[in-house]
Amino acid sequence: MALKTTAIALACAAAAILTGGAALAADPAPAPTTPGGKAVVARQAHYRELNAAFRAINDELKKDMPDKAAIAANAGKMKALADDLPGWFPKGSGPEAGQPTRAKAEIWTDAEGFATVASGLQTETAKLEQVALAGDMDALKAQAQARATGAACGACHSRYRGPETH
Repeated sequence: MALKTTAIALACAAAAILTGGAALAADPAPAPTTPGGKAVVARQAHYRELNAAFRAINDELKKDMPDKAAIAANAGKMKALADDLPGWFPKGSGPEAGQPTRAKAEIWTDAEGFATVASGLQTETAKLEQVALAGDMDALKAQAQARATGAACGACHSRYRGPETH
């Protein structure tokens, strides 16, 4: 009986060691410690939120009966994120930050141009939110404002976003 208990205990210990090793191997790289590197990671998280909200709107618009509340909520998220977007690019958070980033140096060297395209996104997301809050299903289904918002995203990407580096 003691041998059986010992064997079970050893099997459990081995499983714990193997599981712990796998968990350690799956841990992501350590978080960046420089302010620029932290800004890059935060910026990428904000862009994932922005993209997810836009995808959710477009997914709803493909449905026969889109959920107006979901569209309005996601349009509100997009507007809030777009309003904050210029602050996601502090000096030192470009390629020199030591984090993989698609942000081109032109964001900082052409600050006026970048501010213009960021302002365009802010304008289009505000319009998208207005259309969504009005709940006009015909306008929502026509997707005109969703396309205009996507074009505003593309205007920035074409000038200030570089290729993937991984």
